[in-house]
Amino acid sequence: MGPISAPSCRWRIPWQGLLLTASLFTFWNPPTTAQLTIEAVPSNAAEGKEVLLLVHNLPQDPRGYNWYKGETVDANRRIIGYVISNQQITPGPAYSNRETIYPNASLLMRSVTRNDVGPYECEIQNPASANFSDPVTLNVLYGPDAPTISPSDTYYHAGVNLNLSCHAASNPPSQYSWSVNGTFQQYTQKLFIPNITTKNSGSYACHTTNSATGRNRTTVRMITVSDALVQGSSPGLSARATVSIMIGVLARVALI
Repeated sequence: MGPISAPSCRWRIPWQGLLLTASLFTFWNPPTTAQLTIEAVPSNAAEGKEVLLLVHNLPQDPRGYNWYKGETVDANRRIIGYVISNQQITPGPAYSNRETIYPNASLLMRSVTRNDVGPYECEIQNPASANFSDPVTLNVLYGPDAPTISPSDTYYHAGVNLNLSCHAASNPPSQYSWSVNGTFQQYTQKLFIPNITTKNSGSYACHTTNSATGRNRTTVRMITVSDALVQGSSPGLSARATVSIMIGVLARVALI
């Protein structure tokens, strides 16, 4: 009788276990450091108020912080720095005496202006490297400033077209409306009146409103429309002005 052969041994793994193992290899990733981010509080700061640039996901045991203003990190754009070991604050070239940096890297900006609009970036210094946040864009609400009416002409001849435009610096952009002699005309930035007559003389007011700031401003322009030109007179002179000149000339001749 021949030798007894050992029975073959086979390990069987349930198919559910194979799927679980494959899933772990496919979807498991080693943990990564959270991205350093900045949040502006409030997100839209009103001109003259303050805003806090709050830093999220600070790494462990940082050595210090630096804040920069602008599209690129540059020493000339550095606002302020903070050294944790001795709590030393180091103002930079872009410091305006309105910024305060805190031990948690957040930056407080007081009395913000429209010139403060733009990107800001925070640098976190570690013993072996430096970590930079993505830029956060500061938005400042302002205006409207006193509106400007153009053109600046105040005298017009009858028969021409009156075309006025109004502009006021504002963020967000202002809403515009016009009134003539106290009577509302329309909600537009431009006012057009064709073939004007002397009846169109009076006060023209441009009103601007910023719903975000709750402010409004008005500018008034007094416009005089004179009679049509006298045939043969200078294009820039009205009939009344031409008669006045003729009287003046005759008076001088009489004195000679």
